Amino acid sequence: MNTRILKTMLGAVALACSGAAMADVTFYEHDNYGGRAFTVHDPIGDFRQIGFNDRASSVVVTDRPWEVCDDAGFRGHCFVLRPGNYPSLSAMGLNDRISSAREARRDGSIPDSQWGPPPLPGQVTFYERDGFRGRSFSTSSDIGDLRRSGFNDRASSAVVVGERWEICDDAGFSGHCMYLRPGNYPSLAAMGMDNSISSVRMVPPGAPVADSGWAPVPPPAYDARPRPQEQLFQAQVIASHAVFGTPTQHCWVEQTEVRDNRNQVGGAVVGSILGGILGHQVARGNGAVVAGAVGGAVVGGAIGGANSGTRVEDMQRCHDVPASGPPQYWDTIYTFQGIEHHVQTTQPAGATITVNRFGEPRT
Repeated sequence: MNTRILKTMLGAVALACSGAAMADVTFYEHDNYGGRAFTVHDPIGDFRQIGFNDRASSVVVTDRPWEVCDDAGFRGHCFVLRPGNYPSLSAMGLNDRISSAREARRDGSIPDSQWGPPPLPGQVTFYERDGFRGRSFSTSSDIGDLRRSGFNDRASSAVVVGERWEICDDAGFSGHCMYLRPGNYPSLAAMGMDNSISSVRMVPPGAPVADSGWAPVPPPAYDARPRPQEQLFQAQVIASHAVFGTPTQHCWVEQTEVRDNRNQVGGAVVGSILGGILGHQVARGNGAVVAGAVGGAVVGGAIGGANSGTRVEDMQRCHDVPASGPPQYWDTIYTFQGIEHHVQTTQPAGATITVNRFGEPRT
């Protein structure tokens, strides 16, 4: 009996220790968990010791909150990050600036102003038509068969926020598949996935993906979903411009009548020879030979021009054709607390835009 109790206690201790070992944070060199990665289990007061100072652009926090600071020794501008995925640190002003990190205090004394924005699960939104138009469908979970949601083979454009997603044209994540980074995809036709997506799933941070599997890099998309208990503000919009696709070049071939100067060269050469002979005969001097040669060339050129005609050639002509269809997105500029922000939206902005205390746009 005592042995059983001892084993139970040891098992509980082991479980607790294993849970403690899971408390860590992984920093990535680029946005959306790209580039080099470094995982921290214990407090690090100076990232220069590990060669990762001022390099982190995205973070994954597991199990418990972590405090990250832009100065060594846990000083300077600091934020506490809740467990979750942070695809970009730019909104907190910590992109390429983190110099120290440690697990956050557990005594509940962390002020509200020190908490970073709570992370939200990754989300992909599909639209029935190009340019984010028509009926839409959003998911934050893996879906092995889109027929259950009534959106099978219907997606023509997409918006990806927070995480990377894999899309496939067969159910069960099979067939032809592509990987989407966070961003706006106004048309899925370019990657051969228009009206063909049947399954979708989130790509775990750090999962290896071949370069050939990625869709072209999209314009950025901001995660505008409001966070729980988040204070919101109105920022002044300076400008909002519609951005269309890249102009294409239209070319054609037309027949054009051109002058045929091939005989003119021969006439000029003959005239030069003839003029040289005549000048030598008349003046018998070097100057006369030169003058005669020049005069003969003029006469010969005239003879050649008289014998020249015209011919018809195929000529290629091109001109730029402006992109047709609706705008791909709107490039909007706004100011908040004296700082200028740029955001690309699927709709034109009004006089103001809703933001959080970091200046991030919110719906």
